[in-house]
Amino acid sequence: MRISAYNAITQVYQTRKPSTARANKTSDFRDEVDISEAGRDYQIAKKAVSESADTREDLVASMKKKYAGDVKVDTGDFADILLQKYNGLTY
Repeated sequence: MRISAYNAITQVYQTRKPSTARANKTSDFRDEVDISEAGRDYQIAKKAVSESADTREDLVASMKKKYAGDVKVDTGDFADILLQKYNGLTY
């Protein structure tokens, strides 16, 4: 085994190592995110839906007033209609 050859190889590799550490330089580049027009429209629609009320109180009040006491359901007729629809018959 030739130790002198080993020493020569290690010297070659040591010369290729950077001798001084480079200072971290801040770059002028910044990350950017571009949202498509469809994405913007989706965000606007989602925000509008989340801010709106779950029920339209004006419609509910007018229907309550319109149908107050007028709706009478015969349970026998209701059951017959359900059975006909369940069995595939049309009403």
